[in-house]
Amino acid sequence: MHTLRKNRPLRRIVLASAATVSGMVMLLSLKPHITPTVAGVATSPVPSSSSGASSGGTGSSGSATGTRTLTGDSVQTRYGPVQLRITLKNGKLTDVTAVTYPQENPRDEQINSYAIPQLTREALTAQSADIDTVSGATYTSEGYRQSLQSALDSASG
Repeated sequence: MHTLRKNRPLRRIVLASAATVSGMVMLLSLKPHITPTVAGVATSPVPSSSSGASSGGTGSSGSATGTRTLTGDSVQTRYGPVQLRITLKNGKLTDVTAVTYPQENPRDEQINSYAIPQLTREALTAQSADIDTVSGATYTSEGYRQSLQSALDSASG
């Protein structure tokens, strides 16, 4: 006697339901892999070497001299607002600080604990808002780019 014979549809329903419930329990028991990081990291350190990028001479990338701190627009993303504060020294981008970014739940904190420092490094290297999107943090990357561009625009105008 086969357990899934056609003349016993109730047995098939019970077995299918049990298999579905077992599968759902196994899926819900999976935990996401969490890498050990410091939660709430909003910035990365200023690069240790700021020389070597210039080719000598007096050409500056902006009209301003001295140190200026500017705050970009708050950009609303799918998971929350992103807002940056930049520091310019003699027209050169020397620091980017994430003032506001999504951190409503542990997953947001996990994503942004690696995305924000990576975006900051790229912005400091590129000296512009022309930076790559961080995989897994598409919305944060887009908000970061827009807020950075607005801060840079306010510096030049």
